[in-house]
Amino acid sequence: MRLRRGAMDDATVYSDDPAAQARAWQAAGFSWLHVIDLNGAFAGRPVNADAVRGILRSVTVPVQLGGGIRDMAGIEGWLAAGVRRVILGSAAARNPALVIDACRAFPGRIAVGIDARDGRVALEGWAETSALTAGELAARFEQAGVAAIIYTDISRDGMLSGVNLEQTVTLARSVTTPVIASGGIGGLKDIQMLRDMARGTRIEGVIVGRALYDGRVDPAAALSLSTN
Repeated sequence: MRLRRGAMDDATVYSDDPAAQARAWQAAGFSWLHVIDLNGAFAGRPVNADAVRGILRSVTVPVQLGGGIRDMAGIEGWLAAGVRRVILGSAAARNPALVIDACRAFPGRIAVGIDARDGRVALEGWAETSALTAGELAARFEQAGVAAIIYTDISRDGMLSGVNLEQTVTLARSVTTPVIASGGIGGLKDIQMLRDMARGTRIEGVIVGRALYDGRVDPAAALSLSTN
């Protein structure tokens, strides 16, 4: 399912078989799958564990998972289950030491999800907005060994209006950690604009959601564009 601006009451369900959908994206040629336990993000604990395990059994490409992972036991459990990279969002803002310890224990397998509303970090499935800026949170982990920062502008997420290029590029220029852009891709032109503006920065990828499910982005064309 996909949300608009993170609102659970504005969700569109595209498939009732996550494992089959994961296989379809793998067959389309994508080299990573981005999976979020949306219910878990709001609940603060994993909720859709069975669905995630079904995805892991169905694909061979690496999967990164976020949503409701709040402690070392949860991180260890999902990495052992086959998740390639765990995304820490609310936990990163509330408990920076967890990120540092997890990066030390699992090098290259911990990402930080920074979801921002008006430049401020949102928590608990985007239900709360903190006083912390996205740049301030990213700076905390510069020396921690984080594999990637996944940056989402909540106002753009699911709206098909394009990535917030200015904020994403500004963040990427302020850190040495690789950045993955998220939220707002509505067509190939958005990917191309991001690619062009990302030159010389640490932006290394983009997450595409609703635009793929709606057919606005052709997988083959997007993959070809991303490699040129």
